[in-house]
Amino acid sequence: MKVTEKNRQWKGTLLLLLTAVIWGLAFVAQQVGAEYLGTFSFNGIRFLLGAVSLAPVIALFERGKTDGTGRKKLLPASLIAGTVLFLASGLQQYGVQLGVPAGKAGFITGLYTVIVPLLSFLLFRKRTNVFIWLGALVAVSGLLLLNLDDTFTLTVGPGELCLLAGSVMWAVHILVIDKFVAEVSPLRFSQMQFIVCGVENMLCAALFETVTLTDIRMAAVPLLYGGIMSVGVAYTCQALGQKESDPTVAAIIFSMESVFSVIGGILILHAHMAWQGYVGCGLILGGILLAQLKGTK
Repeated sequence: MKVTEKNRQWKGTLLLLLTAVIWGLAFVAQQVGAEYLGTFSFNGIRFLLGAVSLAPVIALFERGKTDGTGRKKLLPASLIAGTVLFLASGLQQYGVQLGVPAGKAGFITGLYTVIVPLLSFLLFRKRTNVFIWLGALVAVSGLLLLNLDDTFTLTVGPGELCLLAGSVMWAVHILVIDKFVAEVSPLRFSQMQFIVCGVENMLCAALFETVTLTDIRMAAVPLLYGGIMSVGVAYTCQALGQKESDPTVAAIIFSMESVFSVIGGILILHAHMAWQGYVGCGLILGGILLAQLKGTK
């Protein structure tokens, strides 16, 4: 029994790490896609693509596995998770669209891993410890350094503020996933929340944006990566992985997303930051990891 439980934990860990890699590299796709499509149209298309990409997987592995109780809980759970996902992904994409580089966007977004235990304490009175508060302090110090330009002037624009607000919503999304994923089919839940998020985005795109087929063709590669990999594969790995992991453990692994966003920005977009920006990245990552310590091991 112990071996089985350990294997399940390892499986969950590997799924969450794969999620972090895919999400980190997705910041590059989002930055390129923002050159051709608005926030709502880009997110709407990619989340609906993600929902479609899950259809054959669900048909193969989930046919007949959802009972009546699971089906009743699926719709309200998906509406809540999909709407939170709409807010989180929209704030993130708009921050990138406002010109925040992929690596910097990844590290600001990564602050949600510090926010998860803080929200758990504030909303559910889950016990916290000194490491969480120290981690938050170190991460905020890193955030300040990350936003210093070459003349050591603090530059916090609308893009950075959107990403910071988005990191709060990503933390909420992790807690929502943790609440519902044990009660419903993870694959069906993933697909339904993508549909909710995609439809909400497309409605907003119809109201506020102008989309042409030429723009969609120009953004085809980022859309395919953002839809099939970042949405279809990664969010499903998140749901499956979190089913076997504690949300705080998941937050630790997800912190690697910010590292892969910098690596992707350097290798693919040839991006760079001032030296203090890299120090800030290191402090944020250190704060993220520090906030997850239990004080026992």
